[in-house]
Amino acid sequence: MGKRYDTLVKGLDRVKLNTLEDAAAIVKKNATAKFDETVELHVRLGVDPKQADQQVRGTVGLPHGLGKTKKVAVVVRGDKQKDATAAGADIVGAEDLIDQISKGFTDFDILVATPDMMKDLSKLGKVLGPKGLMPNPKSGTVTMNVPQTIKELKAGRVEYKVDDYGIIHVPVGKASFAADKIAGNARAILEALTKAKPAAAKGVYIMSITLTSTMGPGIKIDHNVKYVAA
Repeated sequence: MGKRYDTLVKGLDRVKLNTLEDAAAIVKKNATAKFDETVELHVRLGVDPKQADQQVRGTVGLPHGLGKTKKVAVVVRGDKQKDATAAGADIVGAEDLIDQISKGFTDFDILVATPDMMKDLSKLGKVLGPKGLMPNPKSGTVTMNVPQTIKELKAGRVEYKVDDYGIIHVPVGKASFAADKIAGNARAILEALTKAKPAAAKGVYIMSITLTSTMGPGIKIDHNVKYVAA
């Protein structure tokens, strides 16, 4: 990882379980790259991702946003196009936009669609699937409430989904954020994960929590704390 990384690691207690606030402060201190590093939360869950009844997936609005406004495209017909534009959508269309996407156009971060448009969009799996852009009801991107969805996405709504190893990876902001804002965003995600615990999950649910920046070492967070909304 280089001398810079080695120097940072030498000054850390790699065993200590920190509070969210302390971990955020340490991550900020160690984010010394020449760009504004992204801060991510990694949570290992006590679930078996291979079991359908132990999937953990959802969305959560971050109270302090992500520091970057996402480019939202919307596939919708009729009057809802005006509503989408008014709500802040960057790209709006129907069959015309689907045609553009079929030819490789993916200059957006998130794609939102109404249920009636999914029949045509589902045919574009080879274009949208590999980029993680296919709208999905579970991620809240297939909806009739297009304006509200756009506003939430613009404000910093993020999706979380357990990977094949039982780990959740979610961005919680930038290293330039104040430590309390990083911690606040991380807490919102941990509260959402706690509420999303599958009934079929047995034993310890949150097994480990790590906060890290793009180029910095991971900082362990106390996973024994009950991260639930007040």
